[in-house]
Amino acid sequence: MRNRLKDGRGPWTKPGPAVVAVASLLLIAGCTNATPDTGESANAAGLDQYLEQSLEFGACDPTIVGSQPPVPEIIEVAEKTECATLTVPIDYENLDGETLGIAVTRNAATGTDRIGSVVLNPGGPGVQATTFAPLVTALWTGGPITEHFDLVGFDPRGVGLTDPAVDCYTDEERDADVPLSALDEWTEESARAIVEKCAAGSGGEETLAHLGTRDVARDMDVLRSALGDDKLTYAGASYGTRLGAVYAEMFPQNVRALVLDGAVDPRKDTGDRRIQLSQGLQASFQRFADFCVAQGQCPLGTDPALATTAAQELLRPLVDEPLVAADGREVTFLAAAEGIISGLYAEASWPATIAGLSELRAGRPEPLLALRDGYYGRSDSGEYKNDYEATFAINCIDEERLTADEMTELGNQLNDAVPFLDSGKSPATRDGCEFWPSEPTLGFPYATDIKGLPEVLVTSTTGDPVTPHGGGISLAETLGARLLTVDGNQHGSIISRNECVDGVVADYLVNLELPEEGARCAL
Repeated sequence: MRNRLKDGRGPWTKPGPAVVAVASLLLIAGCTNATPDTGESANAAGLDQYLEQSLEFGACDPTIVGSQPPVPEIIEVAEKTECATLTVPIDYENLDGETLGIAVTRNAATGTDRIGSVVLNPGGPGVQATTFAPLVTALWTGGPITEHFDLVGFDPRGVGLTDPAVDCYTDEERDADVPLSALDEWTEESARAIVEKCAAGSGGEETLAHLGTRDVARDMDVLRSALGDDKLTYAGASYGTRLGAVYAEMFPQNVRALVLDGAVDPRKDTGDRRIQLSQGLQASFQRFADFCVAQGQCPLGTDPALATTAAQELLRPLVDEPLVAADGREVTFLAAAEGIISGLYAEASWPATIAGLSELRAGRPEPLLALRDGYYGRSDSGEYKNDYEATFAINCIDEERLTADEMTELGNQLNDAVPFLDSGKSPATRDGCEFWPSEPTLGFPYATDIKGLPEVLVTSTTGDPVTPHGGGISLAETLGARLLTVDGNQHGSIISRNECVDGVVADYLVNLELPEEGARCAL
């Protein structure tokens, strides 16, 4: 993977069969039993050197524009984006030690009555916010949010343009799905080797030990201060809801408003969260199958009840006999399954997924491979973003470490939860994070019993494939937040350009006005 910081070019860990692991990794998993460190022990005087820094905004890395969809309105906004670097300590218990350079983007408010900044996080963990913020700005342009707020994105430690970024695999290894293949094949040797490999490409073991969500929440508070905001206004999607909830737990006195979209359940541990995610994927697949059959000539047959069996019949032969795409790449069970998963993220992608399955049945894997490549951000020249590596590394700090027996049990539970992704292989028996250079730091459950937290808005889509609606209900209850239920089949809703959702979010962010209890929108 090329270091885009240098040349300017340019969305997890789990047990069970590798693709089940993929499903469980998609977006995030659960939590840990570690005792949370609230950051209160940090020396206030030493922290001031970070809180009081001035951000010098200027020209951006070319990828800020180059990674955007080729839509003129979006490109125009991206070209106006300003960029800066935020300095934070690697270890908040050693404020005079080594530092990190956090990449930050800003799209300035268009009006004269500026309220402050809205800090954005798109999820992952491991997805870039520096490229996400210009996209959101373009989608929200013309509304009150972009009039009153700067929209700010930052790549969390280890991610994207932040220096150093996590780098564990070459582009050739990503093409071959080496990371995912490893998930049900870890040995003591390979689990130790991945730590060495990630450390060599990512700034050393000290960096790997401080990539967790609690350190990112501390970074976000430093960013809030450096932006000149007394209180944080934040919108986070998917894993971004975890980051927002942890920030609320650690810095409730610094919260102005939080929009948490596509919620991760703060009450579920690593295993239960992965099961919940896998159940969401299976439910989404079944809704997709109903749609497919209703269209006629469905590659999964004429009976939606048999769609899971039909998918297994299409995918399982690829375990031993991959197809070869036109560009020479082998399309394995993993690659084809990743293509299907990516197509389940939004109902708008279902027709493309149907076409991909039809072509796969005819021995032509290219359409599904294209869906898979788009999900991972693979460029036409074969370069990958570092989303996957960052997700893996961050989860090694956030998630529980499982024993061999726990891995086997969970792998079997995941196969039961999402049978259309069951490759027929035996579950994994070793956790790839076993030898990570730090114990997990998140803690489970998190964000509970927070005192002094202002009212928060949680938005949750009823047919969300990877952060099921039950997680949104749980997060809202945990935070004492107002829940907006959104009827639809997609992951998240706040950038869907839906008039109802946009209106609720704008009323809250601008005026701090929440919707009525039981409010609903429809996509």
